[in-house]
Amino acid sequence: MTYDPSHPGVIVIGAGQAGLSVAYYLQKLGLVPGEDFLIVDRGPGTGGAWQHRWEALRIGSAHRINDLPGMKELGLSFDDADRHAPAKAVVATYYRTYEEHFGLRVERPAAVRSVFNRGIELVVRIAGPAGQRDVPTHTVVNATGTWGSPFVPYYPGLNSFAGRHVHTTDYVAASEFAGQSVVVVGGGTSAIGFLLELEGVAGQLAWVSRREIEFLDEGDFDLEARVSAVAMQDLAAREGRALPSIVSGTGVPKTRRIAAGIERGTLVARPLFTAIEPDGVRFADGSFQKADAIIWSTGFRPELRHLAPLKLREKAGGIQVGNSSAWKDARVFFAGYGPQGSTVGANRAGRTIARQVVATLSNL
Repeated sequence: MTYDPSHPGVIVIGAGQAGLSVAYYLQKLGLVPGEDFLIVDRGPGTGGAWQHRWEALRIGSAHRINDLPGMKELGLSFDDADRHAPAKAVVATYYRTYEEHFGLRVERPAAVRSVFNRGIELVVRIAGPAGQRDVPTHTVVNATGTWGSPFVPYYPGLNSFAGRHVHTTDYVAASEFAGQSVVVVGGGTSAIGFLLELEGVAGQLAWVSRREIEFLDEGDFDLEARVSAVAMQDLAAREGRALPSIVSGTGVPKTRRIAAGIERGTLVARPLFTAIEPDGVRFADGSFQKADAIIWSTGFRPELRHLAPLKLREKAGGIQVGNSSAWKDARVFFAGYGPQGSTVGANRAGRTIARQVVATLSNL
C-alpha cells in the first residue's frame, strides 16, 4: 500500500501519547511514515503537552504516565523514570528516543489551521516555518488532546479583576507569586500540586472548588468509579455532548504528600465564590478573600477548532464519536478523545484506530 508522499493516505494530527500510539500501529500494519502516513505536531519539540508543563512537576506527582506501545523494546519505562528531574524533560527525552527509534518522521513545528472537504478528499491546511500548504488525504486521525484549549468558567466580575488571571497552561513557577495573595480554583491534581508548591511562598493562599473533594487512600483508588467515569465519557462522546470530567467521577488518590498537606490545613477547599471583585473574590456568605492572582486549574476542552469546516459538532456541544470515528464523517478518527483521554486509554485505542484506518484505505 504505497502513496505519493504529497498525498498520504492518512494524516495524524498531534504527536503526543495518542498520536504516537496510532503511528506505531500504522507502521506495524505496513504503512511507511512520511510516505503512506504523515504525523504533524505543532509543538517545538517532543513530549506532546508535557513539554509545556511547569518546571516543578515531577513524574509520579500527577496521574500515572503509561508507556507507549513498543517502548519496552527501547529499554525505557516511566515506571522507573527519574523522579527528581522535571517531568517535562523526562517525557520529552523518552518521546524523542521513541520517535527516532521507530523512524516516525514527525513534522514539527507544523500547526494544522483547518481540515476541509475538496470533492471526495479531505484537505489538511498546515502552517510551518516554510509557510502554509494544503495536503490532500483520504483519512485524518485527530490526536490534538486538550492542552491548546484551556477552559476558564465565567463568574460575575471576571473581567473587572485588577490582578492576574493564570490558567494551568500559564503557570511556570511558584516564585512568580512570592508574597502575593493567591486563590487557586479547581478540584484536580493540578490544583493540589499548585497549592503544595505555593505553600510557604505565597503570602496568602486559598483553595476553592466547585465540588467537595473526595480523597481516596492510595491503595483504594476506586476501580468501579474509574470504570463508571470512563463509561460516562464514552456515552457523552456517542451522544455528541460535551465531555464530563474524569476526576469528578473518580476522586483524588491521597498520597503521603497530599495527606500531609491536609493535616497542615493547606488542602482544605472552600465552596466556590459567587463573584469576582477588582481586588479579590466574594463568597456566598458575604466573606471576602483578597487576591493578587487567581490560578484557574479548571481543566480543558478538546481542541477541535481546526475541524470546524467539516461541521461535525452537534447542538449538544460535542462531536458524536462511535468506534473512534465521527458519525458524520467516518474518514475522521479521534485518538485520545472521550474514554481514550487517559494514557492507557490512548494506547489501547491506537491499535484499534490503526486497524480501522488501514481497512478504510483498503476499501478505496
